[in-house]
Amino acid sequence: MLVLMKMDVNLREYLQQNQLTWEEKIRITFEIIIAIFRIHQENAIHRDLHSKNILYSQLNDYWRISDLGFCGPADKPSTSIYGNLPYIAPEVIAGKEYTFASDIYSIAMLMWEISSGQPPFINYEYDYDLAVYIINGMRPKIVSGTPLEYKSLIEQCWNANPLKRPNVGTLWRKIAEMNLSYNQIKSNKNKNIKNFFKKKFNLSRLFKSKTNNNLEINKDGNIETNYTSSRLFTSKVYQFENLPEPKNATEEEQEAFHSKSYDFNIPDNIDDFINSSSHTIEDNFILPKVFGELQMNLKNDIQVDYIKVLILQQMKRYENIDDEDDIYNSPNLHPEEQDELKFFK
Repeated sequence: MLVLMKMDVNLREYLQQNQLTWEEKIRITFEIIIAIFRIHQENAIHRDLHSKNILYSQLNDYWRISDLGFCGPADKPSTSIYGNLPYIAPEVIAGKEYTFASDIYSIAMLMWEISSGQPPFINYEYDYDLAVYIINGMRPKIVSGTPLEYKSLIEQCWNANPLKRPNVGTLWRKIAEMNLSYNQIKSNKNKNIKNFFKKKFNLSRLFKSKTNNNLEINKDGNIETNYTSSRLFTSKVYQFENLPEPKNATEEEQEAFHSKSYDFNIPDNIDDFINSSSHTIEDNFILPKVFGELQMNLKNDIQVDYIKVLILQQMKRYENIDDEDDIYNSPNLHPEEQDELKFFK
């Protein structure tokens, strides 16, 4: 007998549609880890964890993992792998068997996606080059403002050595502690607010209507990305040969890797760039929509200078994207909450 439950949305869509607090991000992570814990308890390995098969029921307000037992075609060549490349553990890419630890690596990528609001390796094709990057220890950049414990868990879970990754029981215990800390902070905050209004106002009059604590859905504010939906979240068969043994990358190697994502082809002379007929602003920069609205005569020196300033500001923004004080360009981050938590920077 096959029993089906109606689920409303997958994790990827949910992250696009909602602005999440860290409390909510950790709760989602907690529920996903509980689900994988139950799978591992049955001595089963999922093998194809990614954000499209993590499903949410709005009616019951819980998260579940789908596609268990349907992870790959039966006629898959024995020398190939099946899955969604950014979520596949490096040892599996290199030809080793799936293990419980390979599921833990996939959990790390899901944790990063929850923290950032975007899929891992969003600007890369899912091909041999990306496989080599993963094998050589390249990982997505941790989002600025991520809780230290959460960051530490991600880094442990995506270690190139599967023996150094925590098991799901350890992972559950640590994320449960974080989830409890957030719940206590929320409870204390609500209690303080309630006490304040008791002193200042008539509480029964003020709180006639119940407060709605549900997440606000940002229907118009989908994350702007430059990926194509046709290739994202597509689990398929991969067959790679002559790959090296997986390793962890050094900090210097990681920095060099991430800098490539912001390597623009910009001429030294900004005047040449503006006047060039072969390069438009849109071709080289992701600029605010104001450029599409401004009707400027570029022959006017003042207007040209204004364009220069905007271009240089945009260049500076991408050059400084790795600074610790920068806030990741995602609608999902609410850094104002972070000062209240003991495990923040």
